[in-house]
Amino acid sequence: MLESLALAQFRSWARLNLPFDARPLAIFGANGAGKTNILEAASMLSPGRGLRNATPGDQARQGPDAGWRIRAAIGGREVETAAPPGEPRSVTIDDKTLPQVALGGLMRVIWLTPAMDRLWTDPPESRRRFLDRITLSFHPDHAAAALTYEKAMRERNRLLKEDSRDAGWFRVLEAQMGESGAGITRNRLDAIARIAEAQRGAETAFPAANLTLMPGEGSADDPDPASIAARLAQMRPRDFAAGRTLTGPHRADLGAHWGPQDMPAALSSTGEQKALLLSLILANARALAAERPLLLLDEVAAHLDAGRRAALYDEIAALPAQALLTGTGRELFAALDGRAQFLHVRREGGISTAGMEG
Repeated sequence: MLESLALAQFRSWARLNLPFDARPLAIFGANGAGKTNILEAASMLSPGRGLRNATPGDQARQGPDAGWRIRAAIGGREVETAAPPGEPRSVTIDDKTLPQVALGGLMRVIWLTPAMDRLWTDPPESRRRFLDRITLSFHPDHAAAALTYEKAMRERNRLLKEDSRDAGWFRVLEAQMGESGAGITRNRLDAIARIAEAQRGAETAFPAANLTLMPGEGSADDPDPASIAARLAQMRPRDFAAGRTLTGPHRADLGAHWGPQDMPAALSSTGEQKALLLSLILANARALAAERPLLLLDEVAAHLDAGRRAALYDEIAALPAQALLTGTGRELFAALDGRAQFLHVRREGGISTAGMEG
């Protein structure tokens, strides 16, 4: 459980210290007051670049030549992640320096942002990133497999662009991509199966989605290392012409259909698409109940009517999870009265201030 969060020079916050308890925390205030920045800081307690997919320099309050620091207490452990000026992000847990992937084993973080409302109509890259975040919540080693795959693919792409004909080096790289790519695909397929199981039989006001791993092109849904490597070798002539790798798990797409008519998510209304997203987020949290995940829900009330907002808050309050929610007004969280903490974030004289309310 996230017990406290302290920010220094992160985004709009020069300093901020927040305690947490088991109740949901509803953060409200005007646009630009710094609400999302709090959620982004919490998202940096997981591997990767956080809910905005930002570089460390872009997250510094005083610009790319400055730095920032985030400290947290998680389940009695002391965690710090920081980005000194001009340096990559570091992670320490109980004063021991560790790779970012270690954060995945400490706390499972799930988030939803307004940009994700376009998930079903955005390019496949957005859906892959969404699926990989879900997958990472179940498999903390998924990030390491993705890094291994991407490193080998970058080297293979370099050889393709240079028109290198070193068949032996290609075989080595393609074998590495086969092993790590098969692990990526197995993890993704397992995550989809867990989401399906968590949706099955759940009493919820949100529609269940039927998810599929769509191959896009080539071996994007192939869990066999030898098969992936063989297809990469077979595709070399075409890849030479393109100057890049055109087959593999980096080309996968996430498909979603729902309802009796098996409606594709991309053809659904804006409200239905948001409801489908929330269904997946809730199923992800439900499947991770034993881990007590942290839910970060930015502007979560957008595109939801009062009835569906109330249903969402009922489900959040019943989940064995922590939740941080943002919205522009306290009235958006009226259905949480008596069940949540409320944080009013104000911007006064260019300095953000916050006060906790019961």
